[in-house]
Order: sequence, then C-alpha cells, then structure tokens
Amino acid sequence: MPEKPGAQRGRDGGGSAPGSIGSWLRAHPPPGPFRPDFWRSPLRGPWLTSVFGLVLLAGIPIIAITGLLSYAAYNPWLPGNDTTPERGLLGFYFFDWPTWPAWLYRVMQGAHVILGLTLIPVLLAKLWSVIPKLFTWPPARSVADAIERASLLLLVGGAVFEFATGVLNIQLFYTVFPFSFYPAHLYGAWIFIAAFAVHVAVKLPRMVRALRSRSLRGELRTGLDGTRPEPPDPGGLVATRPAEPSVSRRGLLGFVGGGSLLIFGLSVGQTLDGPLRRTALLSPHGRVYGPGPNDFQVNKSAAAMGVDPAGAGPGWRLELAGTHLTRLSRADLLALPLYTYALPIACVEGWSTQQTWTGVRLADLARLAGMVPGLAEVYVESLERGGAFSEASLSARQVADPRSLLALRVNGADLSFDHGYPARIIVPNAPGVHNTKWVRRLSFRPPTG
Repeated sequence: MPEKPGAQRGRDGGGSAPGSIGSWLRAHPPPGPFRPDFWRSPLRGPWLTSVFGLVLLAGIPIIAITGLLSYAAYNPWLPGNDTTPERGLLGFYFFDWPTWPAWLYRVMQGAHVILGLTLIPVLLAKLWSVIPKLFTWPPARSVADAIERASLLLLVGGAVFEFATGVLNIQLFYTVFPFSFYPAHLYGAWIFIAAFAVHVAVKLPRMVRALRSRSLRGELRTGLDGTRPEPPDPGGLVATRPAEPSVSRRGLLGFVGGGSLLIFGLSVGQTLDGPLRRTALLSPHGRVYGPGPNDFQVNKSAAAMGVDPAGAGPGWRLELAGTHLTRLSRADLLALPLYTYALPIACVEGWSTQQTWTGVRLADLARLAGMVPGLAEVYVESLERGGAFSEASLSARQVADPRSLLALRVNGADLSFDHGYPARIIVPNAPGVHNTKWVRRLSFRPPTG
C-alpha cells in the first residue's frame, strides 16, 4: 500500500510536504560534520551525556552563586566600587556585605575558582558528548526547534565564554581582553545562567529517564570487550554507523574524573597556607613564601602601580577628612592605640593567605575626623597612579568593625613597600582589592545608601 503523507512527515520530524525546501535540505546535508554518519563514536548517547550533565548540574549552581556573591562583596553601590555602572537590574540582589565571619570571602572565592577549574574536564566531555547536536541539519525544522537551537548556542557560548575569561583572569592575562573583565563576566554569567535554567527545565525529565536506563555501577564494571552503543535515540546522539570502541565508558569516565582530580590537586593549594601551597602549579602566584614577615603574595608591586617612593617617604601624611581635616604622620599613627588581628586577605583570582596585621582601628580614625563609627562610610584614596582600584569605599559596617585596620605592620614588622608601606587597609571578609595599599587619604562621610 502507498504510504500516507502523514507517515512520511512523522519520520521527517519537520512536517513539511515531500518536495518542499525542508525535505530537500534534509536529503542534501553539507559534507562533513553535518552528515549523521560523520559521528561514529560508540560511546555517545543519552546516558553518558546525562552523567556529565548531572555533575555539572551539581557544580554549576555553586559556581554561579559564589560568583554573584563575590560581585556583591565589592559593595558596588558605593562610590569608587562600581566596576559595572550600567548593570541595571542585574544588581537586584546586592546587600550590605558583612564583615563576619572573616574567612567567608576567602572560602567563597576559593570555591568559585577551584570548582570552576575542576569542572573544566567535565564541561569539555559534556560538549564532546553533544557535539552532533550542534551540527544538526537543517539548523531548524520548526519555530520551536529554532528556539531550542538558539538556547543551546547561548548555553554553549556562555559556558565557553565564562570559563575561558575566568581562567585567563586567574592567570592574570586579563590585559589581553579588548573589554573590562568585570562587566563582561557579570553579563556573560547572567546570560549563561538564564540559558542553563531553561536547558535544565527542558531536559531534566529526559536526563532522569536516561540515567535510569542503565546502571552506573554496571558501566564501571564493563571493560572494552563489553562496551556496546546505546540504543538509538530520537535526539540523534547515538551514532548511526558506530565504529569499534577504542575505550570503554568506564575508561572515559575515569579519564575525565582523573583530569578533574588532577586539576583540583594542582590548584587547591593557592587558597591554603602551608605545604599544599607548593602543589598549586596552576596558580601564577607565589607558591613558596620565604621566612620573612613580608614574604607572602604580592599581586601588584609598587613599581607596577606607579607609586613614587618619595611620596611614601618621611614627608608622607595621611589626610583624614570628616567634619574637619586632620593630617597625621606615620609616627603620629604609631602613637595611637594599636591593635593586632590575624586576618585573611583573598583575591578574586582565588589565592588567599592569612597574616597577622597591626594598625589603628578605622573606627578610631573616624572619631578623629569628627564622625561616629557605624554612621560613617569611608572613601579611601591611594598613592597609586590611575589603577582600577586606586580609590574605593568601605561601608559603615566595615568602618565600625573593630578588626578593620589601617595597618602599619604585618607579622611584627613594618609593611614592605610592595605590601603598602606606609599604611594600608585591612578589613575582615573584604575582597583583596578593597584592602587598599599606599593609603594617602581617608574621607569619612554619612552613609549614601
């Protein structure tokens, strides 16, 4: 019997009549990866893709949340802090960043960076497992299909952009960007998060069914001889003409998992003090600290930031502005009550270290300027010449915390020039760039929020 037209349309999946442009396109795909038989790996299939997807589903929300909180930690609504002035509604979640616990930013940013690095092999494996979907021909068979393909491109493009720019920033290669890292990473993050949420909502039921289709324990017990392609799937992940396997799924999962563990081991030490710092081979920062009190990480040297040694010499004076203007020498500051606290300093690149700082409380300096601690923010200005963070603001909560210091010494010795001599800011739970070095002026004023 002759086939009914509806049956033909059902197999096409596009619903176009025989002889239409859609039918012709499907029958004449371009050469290479657009042809279904180009992809011949016997390992690809819904189950393997879902395993990688499950790992990413557990890790990416943690990366996203810690990343967004990291941006909030800059208190970007305060003068001098806003690295993304045109963020619009993207800053709806901002709140007055706390000073307690002192280690929170250190742990949060370390988790953001290290987990991001650790998931790179899984992300690459996931992209490999679904790459035939990126070359589906024709590109869209219906409006719904076009929307799904567009969301897939946003998902893949967003993931690649966020991970790539993040890695380059960790390696201090952000100077190669033709754009500012902070707004680009923030905008890219929201695009990726939106695409990721839509993708999960659409694919989660399918992923659950695929994971239930076979046993992970069984696959981990199956060697190369027992490796067989997954059953054909309507999504087109399973090869139509699979080649003989050269590695088992167990081997592939072990390779990806081993790569993630290796990257974790070569990066986690940058957030920890002690022997593990020596293992942070993927970090461009100091892995081995000397015995001296100032022998710890310096991200930006005084010379690199254009700080004139003469300006930090004996003639240096700290200006305190509030209800009146006061000028203090370093000797004047040393004559004030000094306090010592062990506080971490942590950077957006993921490295952190805890040192012991001695200095004058910001709250006491606010009083000297005629302001009431808890009712005064401070605008900090540095001797730096034009650096991105040569000026920054601290909130009233940060000023009032008794552990917030204008540090003059570290580990019992005077600050070195590269660590901010003659004076620098140290605030608990603040991003490292807001612990301003080479301070020249503190302007206290009522809260702006």
